[in-house]
Amino acid sequence: MATPTPPPHCSITPSKLSQTSLQNHHHFPQNHHNHHHSQQNQCNVSLSYQPAAYHHLSAEFRGRRSTRLVSKFHFNRPKPPGPGPTRHSSVAEQALHLAVRLPDAASNDPTFQNLLLSFAPKLSLPEDYSFLLRELGNRGELSKVLQCFHFAVAREQNRASQGKLVSAIISILGRLGHVNIARSIFEAARAEGYGNTVYTFSALISAYARSGLSEEAIRVFETMKQSGLKPNLVTYNAVIDACGKGGVHFGRTLEYFNEMIRNRVQPDRITFNSLLAVCSRGGTWDSARDIFNEMVRRGIERDIFTYNTLLNAFCKGGKMDLAMQIMAEMTERNVGPNVVTYSTVIDGFAKAGRLDEALNLFKGMKYAGIGLDRVSYNTLVSIYAKLGRFEEALGVCAEMESARIKRDAVTYNALLGGYGKQGKYDAVKYLFEEMKAEHCTPNVLTYSTLIDTFAKGGMYKEAMEVFKEFKSSGLKVDVVLYSALIDALCKNGFVQSAVALLDEMTRERIKPNVVTYNSIIDAFGRAKSAQIREITDDEMSKASVDHVKDLKVGLADEDDQVMKIFEQLVVEKEQLVVEDFRGKSQEIGCILSMFHKMHELEIKPNVVTFSAILNACSRCNSFEDASMLLEELRLFDNQVYGVAHGLLTGFRERVWRQAQALFDEVKRMDSSTASAFYNALTDMLWHFGQRRGAQLVVLEGKRLHVWENLWSESCLDLHLMSSGAAQAMVHSWLLNIRSVVFNGHELPKYLSILTGWGKHSKVTGDGTLRRAVEALLAGIGAPFHLEKFNVGRFRSEGAVVAAWLKESGTLKVLILHDDTTHPESAFNPFHDLQIVS
Repeated sequence: MATPTPPPHCSITPSKLSQTSLQNHHHFPQNHHNHHHSQQNQCNVSLSYQPAAYHHLSAEFRGRRSTRLVSKFHFNRPKPPGPGPTRHSSVAEQALHLAVRLPDAASNDPTFQNLLLSFAPKLSLPEDYSFLLRELGNRGELSKVLQCFHFAVAREQNRASQGKLVSAIISILGRLGHVNIARSIFEAARAEGYGNTVYTFSALISAYARSGLSEEAIRVFETMKQSGLKPNLVTYNAVIDACGKGGVHFGRTLEYFNEMIRNRVQPDRITFNSLLAVCSRGGTWDSARDIFNEMVRRGIERDIFTYNTLLNAFCKGGKMDLAMQIMAEMTERNVGPNVVTYSTVIDGFAKAGRLDEALNLFKGMKYAGIGLDRVSYNTLVSIYAKLGRFEEALGVCAEMESARIKRDAVTYNALLGGYGKQGKYDAVKYLFEEMKAEHCTPNVLTYSTLIDTFAKGGMYKEAMEVFKEFKSSGLKVDVVLYSALIDALCKNGFVQSAVALLDEMTRERIKPNVVTYNSIIDAFGRAKSAQIREITDDEMSKASVDHVKDLKVGLADEDDQVMKIFEQLVVEKEQLVVEDFRGKSQEIGCILSMFHKMHELEIKPNVVTFSAILNACSRCNSFEDASMLLEELRLFDNQVYGVAHGLLTGFRERVWRQAQALFDEVKRMDSSTASAFYNALTDMLWHFGQRRGAQLVVLEGKRLHVWENLWSESCLDLHLMSSGAAQAMVHSWLLNIRSVVFNGHELPKYLSILTGWGKHSKVTGDGTLRRAVEALLAGIGAPFHLEKFNVGRFRSEGAVVAAWLKESGTLKVLILHDDTTHPESAFNPFHDLQIVS
């Protein structure tokens, strides 16, 4: 029985993001037939398109990271149907056999023309000629394709057959990437009177789509309608596909889908797959979910491309648990995951920092008998390198070579980055030399990684040498390399030098991006900065002879800000003086100046910018400075910075509804970005004594599952939390345990609070977070102690903690209060914190 279709007036309208995620996993129904009867009477389709939310928080603010290209998700994606299948004769095959043996000569060479003439009496039009065009096109023989087309059109008198030939060659030229030739043939055919068909227009739209020229494809689509032709399924699929490949916003693409439904053209699997591709490229995972659900509701079968594209959208949004649910459903529906499926999800886990789960998937991939491709191997190398498991990373490289897959720049870049982060500089140097010896050409990212590694490690001479080699390689300096340099300078405290390099970027007409500015904004907020001084001739003479020689060779003719900075860094390496070089008020002014510059260049601040600014506020000694900064920034974005300002000043009731809308948007980002936002906001509130406000924020983060595996009855895991957020969470957790005790329940035998060793600790167990939690527990008298052989874990017996919680003074020290009181500070959206669980 055919699936009923919605009435023609039905459209998919943009709607606000659903507040529910795939906790409703049954929204990927296992049996969709119970939905069918409702389609005859009403249309209840609402794809989760987000313009309402995006008016407040742009895609740039969410700062999503890209993964794999959608075009690689399926090796054999079904091609859009043309005018219909054609049958060619055996004579056409004979002609092809002889044609391919001829060299692909110029159009004025008579050899191929003579071959066509000899077969012409036996070839049928348009079937045999369409076959020849297609097969010659598959072999990339452009000259023969064009000669064959013009020969066939000249012999054919029937306008419909000529139109079919035009559609065929436009499609072939589109696959070959010759869209300008395709356009010329299209216009000539229209002028001759046989090119004004739905199929020729559709073929040209597809040709533009293949080259990612979405605006050109849309213009052809509009011209088609103005010509009086009605788009069909092929046309709509082509224009939606063009939107996906050209990066058109989902809302605009949705308009073509709505138009399609209004014109009674029923979508098929290709339509929905193309819509999913738009969501996948834009990172709108919730809209992708709703498109998938609509496919299920319509009874449209899902193929491997459907699932792979949906998985990519989920992975871009950091929704890895949902991605695993989809992989499970694929198996249930006998759609076997392929190498692209696994690579997409593994890459998603890796980008979310869940590296162990990524490695487990690799094991599952091998168990399923799916061979790794180049992308899979490189992802695996990158994961092991990030974990510092270099023997295993090199083992993967050996496995690649045995599979006859040579290491490429991606492989080497992953290894260089991993060794660099571990401070294994000798290994970095060796790998770079090996890369060149193996004739693997370094790219801009290779040089960016090396310069970043050496500069952050204080090895400025090595960084300078790499930069000199980069300059001689002929590669063009891009925003990535400049941003890496600026970030390295900022991390070492050379903020003024970083700003000078930023000016150099603009002079070179290289537009900075949001990452560039985020590094500088974050650096301005730091308490102390090491700055280099102008180097006098006297100081130069005191530098080592080797350094001076190295500096003068190759630098005499260099009038380059980067080289000047490196020159100073090399000489000053041992003479850096750490000092307060400007007051906090001046630093706030510099941050505002950077923000204004971003606004002028139309660079959208993202959530990382926001977190950097909040971190700068946390380092302010003056509440007035922090408040002034946020007050100024409200002029740019009242929702984002207005929420921060309102929470800082204690007016929670007035901003809480707005804050919750902001929190909901942040939750849709990847987990590491979302947790960084909550950490920064809570640190600022805690720093300025808004302890109650900080507690409300972390509980909201807990409610939205921002920090994974955070809270259980026996353990509080603070690994991913900042100092202020962790302290606020300790109070909340202990209050929750107190409610368990007073409800008559026994606590587990042992209770633990995990802080880890500190991500950036130089001494094992000497992390800032551990010290802050240790001081807090001592300050409130909580009976926890550090474990002897695990200095990142505080432990206590459940009975001891229960006895302490029953003491009369415990509740008073656990309930947090704001240091700065306001009339609305008593506002409590949770009503009773003790029952939060």
